[in-house]
Amino acid sequence: MTAPKRRRDPAAIGVNLALALAAFFAIAPLLWMLSVSFMQPGEASSYPPPLLPAHPTLANYVQLFAQAGMGRYFVNSLIVASALTLGSLSFNVMAGYAFAKLKFKGRDATFQALMAALVIPGQVAMMPLYLMLKQMGLVNTWAGVVLPGLAGIFGIYMVRQYARSIPDALIEAARIDGAGEWRIFFQVVLPMLKPVVVTLAVFGFLGSWNDFMWPLIVLTDGQLHTLPVALASLSREHVQDSELMMAGAVVTVLPVLVLFLALQKHYMQGLMMGSIK
Repeated sequence: MTAPKRRRDPAAIGVNLALALAAFFAIAPLLWMLSVSFMQPGEASSYPPPLLPAHPTLANYVQLFAQAGMGRYFVNSLIVASALTLGSLSFNVMAGYAFAKLKFKGRDATFQALMAALVIPGQVAMMPLYLMLKQMGLVNTWAGVVLPGLAGIFGIYMVRQYARSIPDALIEAARIDGAGEWRIFFQVVLPMLKPVVVTLAVFGFLGSWNDFMWPLIVLTDGQLHTLPVALASLSREHVQDSELMMAGAVVTVLPVLVLFLALQKHYMQGLMMGSIK
């Protein structure tokens, strides 16, 4: 006997087609950006604009690194993003765990104050932060870029919500066995927080890598500029050179895209805020 054919649900087919169409429109600009980066100078400005390069070339990337010094700006962004990600993870994870599981005076009131401050736009604090950093002598330094982002309210909130699902009995059992608070945190709690830690790492790295406004304000020395700031400066000098600009955009986007794809499994698990197994 032949197995009965499964009926395809028209609604499911429609949803899949709609999702495929939305995915196409989302990824099409990125694919065209990549295609333009391999075109000859001026080729993308023709009408109608070509979808694929007639004669692919790496000249735009060679010019980007050999003449525009993009390699230095890439390293600058890597240093700033890595330092800010590691620093913010350390503060956010420890603070989130403390708000979730440790009992201390003023814990709830402090957390409520943090939640209230979450609604304040970051741009409002830029001027006071700049003046504070100027008094500390940290303007035009990478420390001035990294320091204000070491503790994030949203990151603390995420860790707190995730850490609340850790059974109190597990922590108490470790205390009964004689483990100190630091040992409990690193050997018991931290492995359970892996999904949310990876999610925060992705958020932190993406945010610092793509940040334009704050490095532009703090860093006055062109040698210290990060990729977004350097790319904006380059666009003013090569406003008609679309191919070179697209090559710079590819260099800027590629690292964070690779990071996201590599950590996608843990990233999605952290967003789902699943229970501890």
